[in-house]
Amino acid sequence: MRNLLPGKEEQRQEEASSQQSQLHPNNPWYQPQAQPHNTGTHEKYQPPPGPPPSSFASSSAAYAPPPGPPPKHTAAANSSSGYAPPSQPPPSWEPPPYHDWTQIPDNSLLPPPPSIGYESSHTANASPDDGARAYAWCNANPLWPPQNVDPQVYSMIQNYQLNLLKPPTYQGSLRPQQHAGHWKCNTESNNKDSCLLTNLPMYAEMWDSPLRTQRPKTIYFEIKIVRFVKSHGWRSSNSESDPLVAIGFVAPPFPTWRLPGWQRGSLGVHSDDGHKYVNNTFGGADFTNPFAVNDVVGIGITFAPPKSPPAYGQPQEPKLDIEVFFTRNGVKEGGWDGNQELDAEMSEGGTIGLCGDCDLFPAIGTDGGLEFEVFFTPELWLYNPF
Repeated sequence: MRNLLPGKEEQRQEEASSQQSQLHPNNPWYQPQAQPHNTGTHEKYQPPPGPPPSSFASSSAAYAPPPGPPPKHTAAANSSSGYAPPSQPPPSWEPPPYHDWTQIPDNSLLPPPPSIGYESSHTANASPDDGARAYAWCNANPLWPPQNVDPQVYSMIQNYQLNLLKPPTYQGSLRPQQHAGHWKCNTESNNKDSCLLTNLPMYAEMWDSPLRTQRPKTIYFEIKIVRFVKSHGWRSSNSESDPLVAIGFVAPPFPTWRLPGWQRGSLGVHSDDGHKYVNNTFGGADFTNPFAVNDVVGIGITFAPPKSPPAYGQPQEPKLDIEVFFTRNGVKEGGWDGNQELDAEMSEGGTIGLCGDCDLFPAIGTDGGLEFEVFFTPELWLYNPF
C-alpha cells in the first residue's frame, strides 16, 4: 500500500495542474509551475554552489576599503585640538543701542511745513454774495480746452505783444506805452474788484507744454506800484483800508469781477495781506509781506518735464514739475510747488487748470484807487527768470 500511495498522489497533482492551466490559458502574468516529480522524503534540498553572500564581506580579496583614514580623522590630523573656531568674534547677547530721543534731529533738509490757511483775510474781503455768484458762474462755465493758435499769433506771444483788456467793473484807464509790453494804469477810488486779463495767453499749451517740446517753459511778468489812493485823496503808504493789487495767472474763462487766486484755475499774491491764493475763496495762506509803494513785484511759473517717474500708488499719466515763484525788486523772494496738495475745503478742485494742461493768461487784480505799471517784456524786468 505504501508503494502505491505516492503514485496516486502524483496523479492527483497532475490533474489539478491540468485544471488550473485550463482556467488561465491566455494569462501571461500567471502560469502555474509544474510540481517536481519523484520527490521523496529521502531527498533533500541542495543549496546552490559557492559560499553564501555574507562570505564575500569577510573576504579580503573581494572587497578592499578606500585608502586613507576615515574623513573624521582628517580634521584631527590638521589641528591639534580637533576643532577650529570661526574667524569672526562670537555673537554678542547685548541688546542693540537705543536712539537717544533727547537729541533734537536736524530738520534742515526736511521740506517746509504747509502754509497756514485762513478762513478769511484780516483786510477787506469781497462780499459773500459775490463769492457765491462767482462759484455758480464757474460751475456753469467749465474751463476751456487749450487753443491751437496759428504761428503768427504765437509769434506775437513770443514777442510779448500782449494787450490788456478792460473788464466791465474796472473804473480807470489803461495806457499802452511806446515799448511793446509796457502799460501804465490807474483806477478810481470807487473801483470795485476787477481782474485785468491779456488778449493772448502767455502759456499756450499746444506750443509750450514740456510734454510736447521736452524742454522747460517759464512765464513771468512784473508790475510796479506807483501810488495808492483813497476817497479823500492820494496816499503813499499802506494801511488795512488801503486799496489792493494782486498779481497772478488764470486759466480761461474767469469771472473778471474776482481777483486772481480766488476761483478755480487761478493763483495770485495779494498786496494787502501778502497772502498767496490758489483757488482759495477764503483768506489764502501766509506767504510774504504786503506790497509797498515803489515795489516792483513779479510772478512766474516754470513748467518742466518730470525728473522722476510717478511713485507707487500715484496716477501713472505724465505729470509736469511745476515751480511757482515770486520776486520783489529784482530778488526772488519765495515760491511753492505747483503740484502741492491743497486744502479740500478751502480749495475745491485743487490746482485744476494750473498744471500745464490749459492756456494761462497774466492777471492783475485791482480794488480801490491805485496807480501801477505793467511789464510783459524782459527788457524792462528787474529779475531775469531765464
